[in-house]
Amino acid sequence: MNYTNFTFPDFLFSLGNLPTLPERILILSLIAVIVIDLSNKGRNTTLLHRISLISMLIGTIASLCEWGIQVQSVSIASGNYRISNFSYIFRFFLLICSLLSVPLSVDYIRCSKTALAEFLFFLLTASLGGMVPCWANDLVTLYVALELPSLSSRFLSGHTKKDIRSNEATTKFLLMGGASSSFLLYGLSLLHGISGGQLQLDKTAGALPSSQYLVAIYTAIASITAGTASKLSLVPFHQWTPDVYEGVSPIPVVAFFSVTSKVAAPASFTRLFGIIFPHLSNEWHIVVGLLATSSMILGNLIAVTQISMKRMLAYPSISQIGYIMIGVLAADPENGYASMITYTFIYILMNLGTFARITSFGLRTGTDNIRDYAGLYMKDPVLTFSPVLRSPSLGGIPPPSGFFGKLHLFWHGWKAGSYPSVLVALVTSVISIYYYLKIIKLMFTGKNGRGDASTTYIRNSLVSPSISKSSIEIAMIIRALASILSGILIDPIIGITRNTLF
Repeated sequence: MNYTNFTFPDFLFSLGNLPTLPERILILSLIAVIVIDLSNKGRNTTLLHRISLISMLIGTIASLCEWGIQVQSVSIASGNYRISNFSYIFRFFLLICSLLSVPLSVDYIRCSKTALAEFLFFLLTASLGGMVPCWANDLVTLYVALELPSLSSRFLSGHTKKDIRSNEATTKFLLMGGASSSFLLYGLSLLHGISGGQLQLDKTAGALPSSQYLVAIYTAIASITAGTASKLSLVPFHQWTPDVYEGVSPIPVVAFFSVTSKVAAPASFTRLFGIIFPHLSNEWHIVVGLLATSSMILGNLIAVTQISMKRMLAYPSISQIGYIMIGVLAADPENGYASMITYTFIYILMNLGTFARITSFGLRTGTDNIRDYAGLYMKDPVLTFSPVLRSPSLGGIPPPSGFFGKLHLFWHGWKAGSYPSVLVALVTSVISIYYYLKIIKLMFTGKNGRGDASTTYIRNSLVSPSISKSSIEIAMIIRALASILSGILIDPIIGITRNTLF
């Protein structure tokens, strides 16, 4: 390019052709949030929310535009990145997760009087870090990118510093996260040495078949599996998940965890194992299949016994990642991970809507106990409307979208030969229907033994009922309708996700 005649339209054109434009937009918004907060001394909270939402919306549009431009090509490759259809899809999912999570925090941050700028900063950083592993093409970039959302999530979990339970959950999160990062780093270091000092994923994969260090290769696979399984919350590396879900006070933070971890971690796992270990697929397929099966069984069985709503949702999230891993194991060039990607998209809509409900309920009552949802229909029909439409979808009951997502996922798993995992998934899905329908029954027919706590709003409540009837309830209705529409439009969604290559 001739820089002497470089004009502003040329600048816009070059900016639009940047493969990492959505990430650059988030970086600019990070800087803007910090600068505005410092200049206004934390007074203008509405502006910070708007900047975050607008930047995420622009990033989402930019990602879709780039995806549409590059849809005819297989990938955009460079030394440190490889952006393909797979990358575009998961970057779009992460932006959607962040975009839908911010409205949940508006009322909560305002009523709990916690620092907004830091909250948005770590949320944007976690989103940015989750997007990079979707296209990272070397071991160093991949590891650093995985740690960025992990560290940001740990800081978010301890956002309410005066809450003892939140501090305890953050400590557990830090310890377990540090251990998983150590395993992952050890496995990647072994790969670096075995491959003769290669860093790029495809070159590392090319050097492994000719290597004679089979013991070291299997050790690397085991270490990387342990490190990524902890980030995925697969059994037996799931111990931090229920404690963090229950202990973290900002419910919007838990909502953000519940969806971003189901997007960033499977995307990183799929690229890492699909690119580096294609010649050893039988070995890691067996191990991951056992982990996924154990997660589905334990997650659903323990969820039945829970009395805390947040802890109850933690165990189904463990089983949900087991379902998603069936799609990873069943992936083939023709299907293009369509089953896994489709179900992940549906899960984002279902789970964020569920957390919007408990955020609203927690703000009004200050409680997280399942029995306090008794008789909620007579007191707040809008708050009851959301789970009636969404909980059957999470359990896989037709006709909501969750049923069609699971049907597509299990069918391709069966065709790929994952018979034990699919059979276990079918049985555990029936179990999950029980505890989802139990909550719906409680809201319609149950009697609250605490004297009408839900209408009198107990003293621990963060906000009066009139304040929280704004963005959260709108978010609940929108996501409930989106869950239904995604089931109606399941065929176009599957068609978009087909032929997804690295």
